[in-house]
Amino acid sequence: MKSLVFTAIGPDRPGIVDELSSVVAANGGNWLESRMARFCGQFAGIVRIEYEEAKAELLLSALKAIKRLNVVTTEPEDQCPLPGETVTLELIGVDHPGILSEISSALAEHSVNVEKLHTECISAPMGGGSLFRAHATIGLPEGVQIDDLKGNLEQIAADLMVDLKIGDKD
Repeated sequence: MKSLVFTAIGPDRPGIVDELSSVVAANGGNWLESRMARFCGQFAGIVRIEYEEAKAELLLSALKAIKRLNVVTTEPEDQCPLPGETVTLELIGVDHPGILSEISSALAEHSVNVEKLHTECISAPMGGGSLFRAHATIGLPEGVQIDDLKGNLEQIAADLMVDLKIGDKD
């Protein structure tokens, strides 16, 4: 069996997941993991499957033939290694440009990988305006001390005037 990762993006409508999963199953594929969401009326998903190499051409053609859905495929270069230690990062504060850029730059400086990320802007409950909220699972590389990372991120959070919580095991 070979691994395949594909993204699917298009106007949201009922039945997209059924179409995708039916195509995978009908062509001998095994659905392993996925992340999907609806954004501003658009469906966006990323899926990892295993499939038989002999059925590759039919599977790829069938995925790309789904109407009103842009499907892009890629074969992972490795065997999808699991991350080492993972921890959660939660952030909330008054929305303004650059919050995610500052935090992600600090993570990159420490060679920390973002395994999962969910961000959103929500209404501030009492002050009007918007709050930026992020929830991430991050993978710590060997040798990175959580306390060093925490100290760096807490300083950035103070400068940005946002609340940050890091360190719970995911």
